[in-house]
Formats: sequence, structure tokens, C-alpha cells
Amino acid sequence: MNQQTIDFIERDKAAELGGGQAKIDKQKAGGKLTARERINILLDKGTFVELDKFVIHQCHNLGMDKTFIDGDGIVSGYGKIDGRLVYVYAYDFTVFGGSLSRTNANKIVKVQKLALKMGAPIIAINDSGGARIQEGVGSLAGYGDIFYQNTISSGVIPQISVIMGPCAGGACYSPALTDFIFMVKGQSHMFVTGPDVVRSVTNEDVDKEQLGGAYTHSTKSGVSHFLGETEEDTLMMVRELLSFLPSNNMEDVPYMNTGDSPLREEESLNTLIPEDPSKPYDMKELINAIVDGNNFFEVMANFAQNIIIGFARMDGKTVGIVANQPAVQAGVLDIDSSDKAARFIRFCDCFNIPVITLEDVPGFLPGCTQEHNGIIRHGAKIVYAYVEATVPKVTLITRKAYGGAYIVLSSKHTGADVNFAYPGAEIAVMGAAGAVNILYRNKTDEEKAELTKNYEKQFSNPYRAAELGYLDEIILPSQTRAKMIQALDMTQTKIRTNPAKKHGNLPL
Repeated sequence: MNQQTIDFIERDKAAELGGGQAKIDKQKAGGKLTARERINILLDKGTFVELDKFVIHQCHNLGMDKTFIDGDGIVSGYGKIDGRLVYVYAYDFTVFGGSLSRTNANKIVKVQKLALKMGAPIIAINDSGGARIQEGVGSLAGYGDIFYQNTISSGVIPQISVIMGPCAGGACYSPALTDFIFMVKGQSHMFVTGPDVVRSVTNEDVDKEQLGGAYTHSTKSGVSHFLGETEEDTLMMVRELLSFLPSNNMEDVPYMNTGDSPLREEESLNTLIPEDPSKPYDMKELINAIVDGNNFFEVMANFAQNIIIGFARMDGKTVGIVANQPAVQAGVLDIDSSDKAARFIRFCDCFNIPVITLEDVPGFLPGCTQEHNGIIRHGAKIVYAYVEATVPKVTLITRKAYGGAYIVLSSKHTGADVNFAYPGAEIAVMGAAGAVNILYRNKTDEEKAELTKNYEKQFSNPYRAAELGYLDEIILPSQTRAKMIQALDMTQTKIRTNPAKKHGNLPL
């Protein structure tokens, strides 16, 4: 072995140690994996190809000219997940606290551009102290370039962010621009300003977990889409998510032979929905019963739980599911659930994923809090998302579909391709009791009771909508899976284009 080879091997090994063994030991002592360990868990074994391994920073300010580390705190490259090409970059906290330099921003932008050019998903693993202060505006410019690529790539390739440690200040906005954010319980933190700044400006005394921990962002802010127990669990969830997604917006959804018969019937669904319309039931039971292998991959499971979103397979092909949850606030639509559903619908439309809507909704949540915080604007996002979406759209009304909520939730009027209802579905402006109280406010209680029964008989059923052609078919609950798959099969060749324009003006 000649000296050049020996020198290369030594430098290569040193580069893989990042900030050195002592820093790695400290990282491990804190219960965290290293950047390279994370990538190796995420990708198929032996497929990672690293780029820019020997890049170093170009800063000579504030003593930075005394320390140069190969890779400069970013591990980047490409590999495969389930045999499919993906790009990945991971912040290495052992090198200058994972801070972003102008140089390692260039590394990130390089893989972002490659991912866009090759039409492959990109995954960012964040564990960073933020901008490298010694570089000043050079580091900030690096963030700007990353944000630009995030935006240009949006809707073209799936972009996923995995927060494995701190992610503060400007660093938060790259994950926020990506499609999905994963966080690890008790380990991940995201905030625009940290607890110390908050304390000095607003006098609020909060710790980093309360301010921007994984639980906070998964339950209160809705910033995070997935919450993992450990780093390993979280990375496995990323792999599972990608199994549902095409690599880019020009591909069809992936197919997987699940061995589940498309004609399978579920007799249990005939008794799932209570006869009393005021009684709740769990919509997830219906979802699990009709999808392939009872495998539903829920998104944002802990946020705005009155609506359910997620991915599943029907006859082997990926679908996106949006469903009211009668077991939480009667499945009512509010600000958070509107935002949650609208963004998911738009993602599915970007990547050619058909949308199934399971509807049991009493309306929009009333009250000053909702009105003053803009329920009109937020609710309009769902209308916009459904109307704009050109993918196949199939809707099933399981029980209630009242008022404006009926219209916005993928009704025939807002562009659904196939609309089903169960025999017990109620499609009306409002519930019978509320309608009678408005129409016959001066009647006695006994008269109102009789009028309510008459109203229910006349309006609290799906037949009026079916007579007008607003429903394509009334089906038995046990037939749901087969009917859904037939509709998806029929609509898979759908061709619809919206009018030419630069872009619409979404009611943000």
C-alpha cells in the first residue's frame, strides 16, 4: 500500500469521526445517535453514497481559521429505501454544534438540486444549533438558498424533515416548507426564539419542551406530523411513509400486492353506526375495516383529532383518506381540522394520490373564538383544496352531512367524482330539531316533537339527494370496500386540467 493510499484512508476515517470521538461519546451519552448512524438506519444497508466528504468551511473570523473539520458538520449523499432512490442530508452535532455554514449550506443545496433533477424524495435530518454566528450573513444566506430550493421542489418531489435534536431560529423554516415533519419524544425541539429570549421579551417562563417540544408541536401547534418514541422508531416511520408515496409528481402511486380481496365484505360495518344520531362511534374502525390488510398509516394523529387523515392501500394502490371523527367533538369542522385536512388534500393532489372522504359532520364549530380567529377563511381552505384537486375523489356519507360542511367535504358540487351514502345518512341544512326550532319557534313542545318527526322522515335520509343526482349510489355498509375499489378503478384514467394560470390565490 503506497503512502497516498494510506493518507487517504486516514483522512477518510477522520472525516467519518466528525468532531472526534470525545464529541461522539458525548452525543451517545445524551441518548442520541450520530449523523451517520441515523443515515445507515434510514437507508437500505450498504446503499449510502456520500458526497462532499472533504468539504471544509471558508471562514477565518473569530478563531475559525484554527479549526477545520472535513465535512464541516453535514453528511450528505444518496442511497435507497426499499430499492428506490432517495437523497439525504444530516446535520452532525459533533461538528460546531451542527451549525450551518455557508459551505455546508452549499452541500445541502447540491443534494436538493440533484433530488429535483433526478425526481427522487429528499430527507433532511436536523440536529443543529442554528446559524454559525462566526460567519454572520454568509450563514443566513445559506438558509435562504435552502428555503428557495424547498419551495421550488414543493409539489415536485416529496420532502421530509426529521428533527432529532434542536432546530431553532431560521433553521425552522426549511422543515416548515417540507411536506412532512417527524419529531422524537423528549428529544426534538423547534422554536423561532428560545426560552431565554421569550423570557426576556414577554416575561413568560417556559422550558424548551413546553415551548417547542415534540409533544407540543404534535398536539397543539400542528407543526409536526409524526411523533416517534425513539430515533430508530422514527426513522422506520419515515421508511413506511415513503412506501406509500411516488418518487415524484410524474409517477403513479406505488403498487403493493397485499393479497387482500377487493371484493371482501365487512359485515361488522352494518352495526358500527348507532341508530341514535347523537351517539358517537370510532371512524377508525371503519377505515381499518375497508383498507388493505387493515393497515392505515395515520398522519397528525394527535392534532385536531376531530378529523382523521392518512394513507392506506386499496387493492394494492395508495389512497389518501380524509374522515370526520364522530368520537371527538362529534366530528365537527373547526380551524385546526380545516387546516389539517386542506394541506393533506393538496399534498395528495400534488402526487397523484386519489382522495377518499368519509363524512359524518354536523357542521362548523360555532362561537366567538372560532369566528374571531377566522373560521371562514380557514374553512375556505378545504373548499379550495377539494375543488382544485384533479385526482380521483370518492366520497361516502356515513351518517350526518349538514349545511356548509356537507358542501365543502368533497360533495358532488365541489368536484367529487363518485358520491356514496349509507341508507341511514342524513343530508340537510341542519338537524331536524334545530330546523324545527327555527321554522316553528312559536309552537308548543308537543307540536315541535311531532314536527321534528315529520322533518326527519322528509329530510333525514339520503333519498332526496339521490333523487337530485347528488349521490351516485346508496350502499350497504358491508359493501363499502368493494364499492370504493370499483369507483377507484373506474376513475383511475381520469383526465382533468384546471384553467391555465400562474397559480391560484389560496385563502391563507
